[in-house]
Amino acid sequence: MTREEKMNARPVFPERAVITGGMPYGNKELHFGHIGGVFVHADTFARFLRDRIGRENVIFVSGTDCYGSPITEQYRKLLESGGFDGSLQEFVERNHGLQRAALNDYLVDIDLFAGSSIGRAAEIHREMSAHFIDTLYKNGFLEKLTTSQFYDAERGVFLNGRQVSGHCPIAGCKSDAGYADECDLGHQYRPEDLIAPKSALTGAAPEMRDVTNWYLKLGGFQKPLSEWIAEFKERPCSRAAAVSSIEEFLEPPVIYLKREYLGALASLPLPPYNLRDDGKSTSVTLAFGELSGRETACAALSAAGIRYRTGKTLVPFRLTGNIEWGVPAPDLEGLDGLTVWVWPESLWAPISFTQTLLESRGDTDPGAWKRWWCGGGARVYQFIGQDNLYFYGPAQAAMFMGMQGREPSAAPGAGQLVMSDLIVNHHMLFLGRKASSSSAVKPPMARELLEYYTPEQLRAHFLGLGLSLRSVGIHPKPLNPEAKPGDSDPVLKEGGLFTNVLNRVARSCFYTAQKYTDGRLPDAEPSPEAVETAAEAALDYEALMSRCEFHQMMNLLDGYIRGINKHWSNRMKEADAAGARGDGCNAARMQTLADCLHMTRVAAVLAHPIAPRGTELLAEYLNMPDNFFDWAHIFEPISFFVADPGAHRLKFLEPRFDFFPKHESQFERQ
Repeated sequence: MTREEKMNARPVFPERAVITGGMPYGNKELHFGHIGGVFVHADTFARFLRDRIGRENVIFVSGTDCYGSPITEQYRKLLESGGFDGSLQEFVERNHGLQRAALNDYLVDIDLFAGSSIGRAAEIHREMSAHFIDTLYKNGFLEKLTTSQFYDAERGVFLNGRQVSGHCPIAGCKSDAGYADECDLGHQYRPEDLIAPKSALTGAAPEMRDVTNWYLKLGGFQKPLSEWIAEFKERPCSRAAAVSSIEEFLEPPVIYLKREYLGALASLPLPPYNLRDDGKSTSVTLAFGELSGRETACAALSAAGIRYRTGKTLVPFRLTGNIEWGVPAPDLEGLDGLTVWVWPESLWAPISFTQTLLESRGDTDPGAWKRWWCGGGARVYQFIGQDNLYFYGPAQAAMFMGMQGREPSAAPGAGQLVMSDLIVNHHMLFLGRKASSSSAVKPPMARELLEYYTPEQLRAHFLGLGLSLRSVGIHPKPLNPEAKPGDSDPVLKEGGLFTNVLNRVARSCFYTAQKYTDGRLPDAEPSPEAVETAAEAALDYEALMSRCEFHQMMNLLDGYIRGINKHWSNRMKEADAAGARGDGCNAARMQTLADCLHMTRVAAVLAHPIAPRGTELLAEYLNMPDNFFDWAHIFEPISFFVADPGAHRLKFLEPRFDFFPKHESQFERQ
């Protein structure tokens, strides 16, 4: 594609954008997966959009998920062990502070990192929660369902989600842990289907007792959800694995059972079903037209002692619970004293945080958030891990559509909630294995990695992993017991592009200008070759960023920046030869300096979302104005930014100065 064709095909960005990062639970500080798998990617895209469409047109919010059973369970354990002696609210606030500090340490420039139970954000979040549930109820999309909940008879208490553990009943699930009604991979199921349940309080098998809650009629959104996913798969940021995973939930309800039980089916009171049997595998599939049919069949199979597994489908999505620690739910039809289940309220929490941010900026309109979440040139980009796809996918899309009225549509009208762009990353592994606080392989905390690497080195490495394609491991040499002294450190690969290559060519430009032009810009415009090379890189980079293909973007930067270094090396050999003949400040040297200053300037703009500290330092030494990183001027030479190019002086660069310094421990290890 020619440059003209690329110019004509440039991606269109929204007038305004909201970026969110999946909310971490308030039960601990951030580990490397939170930072490297979600927040660095979200921050990189937010920084790019600020440069591309204007900082005033971008909002980046997230926060601590303060409610939920993982928090209360961790708090209970610490309280019993003496590891913490404050209140549950104080426990959450402590962890919120640690999380916010980690984001700052990794240069995550978030407009608001709030907490769903903390300060003004908590007040607005309670109001927003009531608004969502009341509206969904008014529009006819809620139903009361009585279900069985686990009860620890020895302690005399109902058990929340994480106080029950067992094995996920969903066929093919590879989860390490199943909880009350979901596994750690996000699969939803009925509590009574959990295999081998055990109480975390006593270790005994819990009883099942009935409770009544409000549910979203998720199955009623089958048609608009199918239309939504068809449109979603055409979006630039959509990823094939995410689309196929969501489509699995839109399949009809099915039961898988071993072939050996086929003969027993005729004697059971089963609703109508379609039998899928390929005649080869050890199991068969029973497909039902309605979820109620599958539930009836499950009960009949269980009564007959026949083991089975269920498949993914749209099941009622629980909105409330009876756990005390939660956002109070509205009292509807006499069903009072409930709290909102953590998952649905965490889906609209970014809206609450957007309103909190706007209010803090002086906009007291209670509907100010709609300008950012309800179309009119706005778009929402949500960065999440693959484990949370069910919630941010069909559950959130259905809730947002349910807010429209009684006729939900996948194409929201004016003033209605837009369907979010979901940027889904796979797992980050540690030393080639999945790491979690509940598994044998414990993940390093985010702060631990900063004992060996700079934040910009880690940001570059995380972006280069290709998490959009597959689960990828990090292998930090200082934390790898199998690493040999002579081994290279894989984590330093991408960061070396900045600490070595861009750092070298940038300071070569400064030192050359200080030696031959008294620290001023050269009396030469960049060559057509340099201008074209930089423009091509910018256009390709812009296209990749529009698709959130971060690993490809890192590959492009690698080739472009190394190309600048090669250009400098080759052309300066000619200039040095001329200098040896007595022409030290020759035309070849000035042209090379002009070329590389221009290409380095563009490199700084492209690298700004990844390595903000180093690139902003480079802009400072170039004595550039505030609009240096503005994409409106991406094709302009440096002379565009200064009033008198011939008189413009660069800031003096000390010997061996580093724009992108290495971590001090790396010098000790060398």
